[in-house]
Amino acid sequence: MNINSKYTLHNVESTQTRRNGRTTNAADPSAGSRRLLWISAILTAMLAGFCKSIHTELKIRATPAEVWSVLMDNKKYPEWNPYHVRVEGELKEGNTIVVEVHKPNGNRIVLEPEVLRIRPERELTWGGGIPGLFTGEHVFEIVPCEEGVVLIHREKFSGIFVPFAELDSIEEGYAQMNQALKERVED
Repeated sequence: MNINSKYTLHNVESTQTRRNGRTTNAADPSAGSRRLLWISAILTAMLAGFCKSIHTELKIRATPAEVWSVLMDNKKYPEWNPYHVRVEGELKEGNTIVVEVHKPNGNRIVLEPEVLRIRPERELTWGGGIPGLFTGEHVFEIVPCEEGVVLIHREKFSGIFVPFAELDSIEEGYAQMNQALKERVED
């Protein structure tokens, strides 16, 4: 029957549209592929620009076990930690914890990250957020050295809201926390 061929012909003709003075055919797979490539390229470029990291280090005259003990005793954070003033919940892989942050600029925030990795006397990592919008992976690393240990305190942020994250204040807060941890362990 010719009904199907008329319908098909009519359907193809109706997909032709006029854009920017050119006639295009929406049924042309190459037009859609090019559009998808452009959108992907733009999104990739945008998201790549929204990845930032903070990295701080401090030498501490102590053993990895001594530093680890203070770092894992989150109930005592209010006694010494000027940045993470409250960390509630068990520091165990897979657990969600509550972290109250007091930034040096006066801003405060409460986060609920997941504990991602625990490697005793070496690494504590938590992270979370909303993928694409704002995520962070916060890492404390303890690296043995001749004088004791190096505490590496870092975080990687990604998402379109990273430019609004007050990274300078966060980095200053990490440095303050590192110094307070050093004083706590060395005393």
